[in-house]
Amino acid sequence: MNAASEYLQLSRESADELVRRHAPLVRRIAYHLMGRLPASVDVGDLIQAGMIGLLEAARHFAHDKGASFETFAGIRIRGAMLDELRRADWTPRSVHRKTREVAETIRRIEAETGAVADDAEVMRRLGMSAEEYHQVLADATSSRLLSLTSSDDGEDTGVLDVADENSLGPDEGIEHQGMRAALVEAITALPEREQLVMSLYYEQELNLKEIGAVLGVSESRVCQIHGQAVLRLRAQLAGWRD
Repeated sequence: MNAASEYLQLSRESADELVRRHAPLVRRIAYHLMGRLPASVDVGDLIQAGMIGLLEAARHFAHDKGASFETFAGIRIRGAMLDELRRADWTPRSVHRKTREVAETIRRIEAETGAVADDAEVMRRLGMSAEEYHQVLADATSSRLLSLTSSDDGEDTGVLDVADENSLGPDEGIEHQGMRAALVEAITALPEREQLVMSLYYEQELNLKEIGAVLGVSESRVCQIHGQAVLRLRAQLAGWRD
């Protein structure tokens, strides 16, 4: 066996060992994500996608880059799972339509009044009961993971999605930066409790039950607060979707 063949053999064995050692990481990430997803999502599908991400991480990991393999693999695994969720969008079009209607109504009210839209006024204009409105808020929370500016035909263009900014062209990079700046500005304009929920959910990656424990409220109430924030942000960022 020549030196090149020996090197390739060692590389394959090293990658296989990394996969075996870090397989539990895939399950851990999958079940953490499941805490933020509807029951209709199959954890087995997430684990399968995550294993593919782990394999790719093992093949492309460079020991001399400074990051640990677990950190590097965690990003690849989570990204593969999110890609699978986007491909298998479980949300009916009726849900997209209702969330769009609520977001548009919020946008109009806030444009007219210059203040945060009141839930009662939103429900009045749409002719919705409190129960129906709260269901829309719940759907807004679960229908789009990490996506606030996704189009309603199911195409995902969310600014909170993990993106490889190095792959963007100059014009795309400028637009991406502008969108992120608009998102940050919109978040700072949210009511304080909605800002806190968004921070705990997206930055700290707590699930709804964990956030409820922090705030001392029920999981369903956290779901409503998060849904309100998502729809308010969709309303504020409507120009980026047009």
